[in-house]
Amino acid sequence: MKAVRKIIENAPGTISIDVPDEMRNQKLEVILLSADESQVQQIDPMDKPAKKYDFSDFFGKLQWQGDAVAEQRRLRDEWE
Repeated sequence: MKAVRKIIENAPGTISIDVPDEMRNQKLEVILLSADESQVQQIDPMDKPAKKYDFSDFFGKLQWQGDAVAEQRRLRDEWE
């Protein structure tokens, strides 16, 4: 994919882009990004904070009748 990059200092309200001959009559995508490094926010996808869920709303709501271990074994046996 070919790209045209143009850095403009003190951008006015209107910007003109000269389209290269090899890109004419094609569908083009234009994206405007701030080149000011102080406005760029670096995000590390591995730095996601772990979301903690409060299960206290469910505490005491389940009334289990029967053998929980036997039910787990029954569910596991379905996959064999």
